[in-house]
Amino acid sequence: MTRALVAMSGGVDSSVSAALLLEQGYEVVGATMKLWGGPSDTGCCSVADVEDARRVCQQLGIAHHVFNFTAEFERDVVGPYVSAHARASTPNPCIACNAHLKFDRFWERAKLLGFDFIATGHHARVSAGAGTWYLRRGRDGAKDQSYVLYMLGQAQLAGLKLPVGEMTKDNVRRLAFQRALRTAAKPDSQDVCFIPRTGGRESFLGDRTRLGPGRMVATSGEDLGPVDHLELLTVGQRRGLGLSATTALGRRYVLDVDLRSRTATVGALDELVVNQLPVAEACWATGAVPAGARAEAQLSAHGRPVTGVWQPAAGSGGARGTFLLDEPTRRVAPGQAVVFYQPDPAGDIVLGGGTAV
Repeated sequence: MTRALVAMSGGVDSSVSAALLLEQGYEVVGATMKLWGGPSDTGCCSVADVEDARRVCQQLGIAHHVFNFTAEFERDVVGPYVSAHARASTPNPCIACNAHLKFDRFWERAKLLGFDFIATGHHARVSAGAGTWYLRRGRDGAKDQSYVLYMLGQAQLAGLKLPVGEMTKDNVRRLAFQRALRTAAKPDSQDVCFIPRTGGRESFLGDRTRLGPGRMVATSGEDLGPVDHLELLTVGQRRGLGLSATTALGRRYVLDVDLRSRTATVGALDELVVNQLPVAEACWATGAVPAGARAEAQLSAHGRPVTGVWQPAAGSGGARGTFLLDEPTRRVAPGQAVVFYQPDPAGDIVLGGGTAV
């Protein structure tokens, strides 16, 4: 019998994934990753989430394990998150967690235990054709999570099941209620799991790195006033700057953060618009995309894709390059993911992605 190890987060999607695989005849075991060892009152790493996963496995009549990856999580997710902010970059810890924990350490543990596949509750799809594996958008566009899985390569895709990727979220919940799973009505997790609601990002980072004051300046050089913690500003940020939008300048956005001069340049929206997007640390699902290849790029988890042409940097092997935009768009904050998809009519296939610089 084919064996599948399901990553059980304690949410409804992974619960239904385990139930569906069991009904399809797989030998199913659930496993929850203990990732964050510090205090948490949000996200997907709480004691209650582990208990929900255990109880769902009990309902399904399958074994449940807990894998302690707290040291790896601190090293590969929390540490880089703090370091990125310290250099005025804007990290995506969920992508780092997927790359290093869910689809690296978890998958290695599954292989050691003799499993044929791992499965998760992500809303994305895996398909095969002519000996090649493809990652595709989930059927539910509002819940699609292919953006945060762009780093998956052929070996990982070949050993991955995404049982809810063909479903809408409403259908997932309907199936959970039909099976009386205890997570059927549980709301989705929306927050970074290691950032407590009490104190938030400012308190968390302030305990781990230096956060210092700075000044906001206009592109004309005009001093616009102080900012308490320069390292917490993000390129493209509008809210929380303490600047009135009633002046002649209107709404203003962070255009750049310079830690050496301790200044953040602030300007109008049209000053944030660019014609190209530099990308580093790029990886590709089926091999590096050639120079001049057309693609759609998604610049946030649920943003509207933009189109353009990929130009890799000479000698980089496709790991660095520039995406030349068909139409100007807002600059992407350094540290955020730029994910490339095949252009229409096959716009749901992930080509790969990288990090904005």
